[in-house]
Amino acid sequence: MSVITSTAYSRDLGDELRRLRETCTGMGGRALAVNLGWDPSKVSNIEHGKVRASEIDLVQFLTACGKDIDYFEDFRQRYKYAFDEYVVQVPGNTRTLALAESTAKTITSYDARTVPGLVQTPEYADALYRLGGFVAEERIPMIVQFRMDRQTILRRHDRPTCLFYVHELALLQRVGSDRIMEDQYARLLFDTHIIRIVPADVVVPSSGCVLWEYEKAAPVAFGETDLAKVFVQDPGAIARTRLLFDHLEEVSLDAEQSRSRLAELVGRPREELDDAGPRLA
Repeated sequence: MSVITSTAYSRDLGDELRRLRETCTGMGGRALAVNLGWDPSKVSNIEHGKVRASEIDLVQFLTACGKDIDYFEDFRQRYKYAFDEYVVQVPGNTRTLALAESTAKTITSYDARTVPGLVQTPEYADALYRLGGFVAEERIPMIVQFRMDRQTILRRHDRPTCLFYVHELALLQRVGSDRIMEDQYARLLFDTHIIRIVPADVVVPSSGCVLWEYEKAAPVAFGETDLAKVFVQDPGAIARTRLLFDHLEEVSLDAEQSRSRLAELVGRPREELDDAGPRLA
């Protein structure tokens, strides 16, 4: 067992082991450690993703949870990437994203093409997922609900400090109906204290990204496309992400200006909305 800097993925897989222990053995971490002949801190560190467990450790842990060799092989294949500075996942994998987001102390994001997911209305999210045929129609309600469930972190008493930069061009693209866009503008106006609009005439050489920062873990940069989710802890990449947000702070509207612009969008006559921009759904 070797000590390494934890990652979003190592913490996700460690949490998976914790859930297995609780559901399959009914034992606490200390009891499992005694059963395996380990120091209690070893179980804790593995389950928190703070250390890389050896293959022998994984075999012993998963065997104690009643898992067979096939389960071990699947987990081992995933675990070998747990501490990489760059981790790529398929779009449908949402566990790592949800855990990384929900445990962050600070969330800063930039969206160039859409409204930030954490402040989308259900109707906007639904219309967005119906674009392009990337998601099977029967899966859309479940995916939209997952996105709405993620938004509960903004209502917690210990909610993260958030700042969402969104390009004005993303706001001018009509996703779904006029009513959907009007409701989405109103939602953003309600959350305007955490929204900063990048003016339409400002060119930003980035398709968007998120920076999660933690009290006791290294920061994580995140980006996604239709093809993959990417989690990054490389110090150079984190530094470049911070430079992007420093630039966005300089070129974006301030809080009051962003509020005024959103109020204009909410109050626009319907005929103006009809000419606001390309229709996306």
